[in-house]
Amino acid sequence: MVGVDPELGFAGGESQVLGLTLELLKLGHDAQLLCDPGGLLWQRARAAGVGCHPLRIRNALDLAAGMRLRAFLSRHRFDVVHFHTSRAHAMAPFASGMADALVVTRRMDYVPNRWFAPYLYNRAVDGVAAISQGVARALKAAGVAAQRIAVIPSGVDCVRFAPPDDEQRAAARRALGLQPAQIAVGAVGALELRKGHRFLVDAMAELSRANLALRCFVAGDGSQRAALQEQVDRLGLGPAVQLLGSIADPRTLFWAIDIFVQPSVMEGLGVALLEAMACGLAAVASRAGGMAEVIEDRLDGVLVAPGDQAAIARAIAQLADSPAMRSSLGGAARTRALQNFSVAAMARQTLALYQSCIGRKLKRCAA
Repeated sequence: MVGVDPELGFAGGESQVLGLTLELLKLGHDAQLLCDPGGLLWQRARAAGVGCHPLRIRNALDLAAGMRLRAFLSRHRFDVVHFHTSRAHAMAPFASGMADALVVTRRMDYVPNRWFAPYLYNRAVDGVAAISQGVARALKAAGVAAQRIAVIPSGVDCVRFAPPDDEQRAAARRALGLQPAQIAVGAVGALELRKGHRFLVDAMAELSRANLALRCFVAGDGSQRAALQEQVDRLGLGPAVQLLGSIADPRTLFWAIDIFVQPSVMEGLGVALLEAMACGLAAVASRAGGMAEVIEDRLDGVLVAPGDQAAIARAIAQLADSPAMRSSLGGAARTRALQNFSVAAMARQTLALYQSCIGRKLKRCAA
């Protein structure tokens, strides 16, 4: 199998690509990657021992990249080519006939382009992995055939992402300047409008006006960083709300905080949310995309309406006031992550999709 992901950054999607590739290697399969040699996925995959091949894709109309992909596949025999991003998926027609099966993963819950989706999903590839039922519904709304879609939730390494011991937690909190009794809130994700961080900042302003002395840390970077910093400054929230920028290891934040918040207004599933749950954190998340499939409200987290800063504030206040509730939700969240959202489960289901696509193709050829 060769996975195709040309992105330069390393976001939730890339963590999934690397996690899947490593798990397939662990299971004894030949799993390699086609990625941009200037990107973080290339660096991290090679450091982990994954075989990587260079492929730069400038945009969905990069014909030269398509021809390079086809030439590469003509020189190497793969059973499956797995496209992981929209730019990669646009290259699928160039891979036609060069492998037993072509598969694409869809991670976003908005309806894809109705003009191109039927071709790109129904004809250019043999199967589609949707990371949530919400993503699957969006695909069907765009005309993608239901029988071609397999819902395969994102997975996280639940050994690496686990609750900290006392020493790890103390060190993580010291690094952020937190006192032992302070309650800390955190969020991890790209600073883009769809992630809804502005609503978390507004919620922190409400909590500040209610004289709740909480600390909030937001990790990530993106086009909204300057706007969010301006919002923090305008509301007089510094240093109660700190934008940390990109961090190399999100565990350093998960292990320090008490409450995780995922305030997205659009979200396929939410890798950071899964990682936080695996770390045993009580989480507040929007009922957006697949996140309502991840959390059962008040059992292993708290769900709020997307864009509702007052509801976010109320949920944070309730959790901040109740160590028992944080402990109960966090323990249940860890159990749910282990049972339903491990990288091993994702790999098993992805292998089943590969085998199903190859089997259908062989039947068509034999008919």
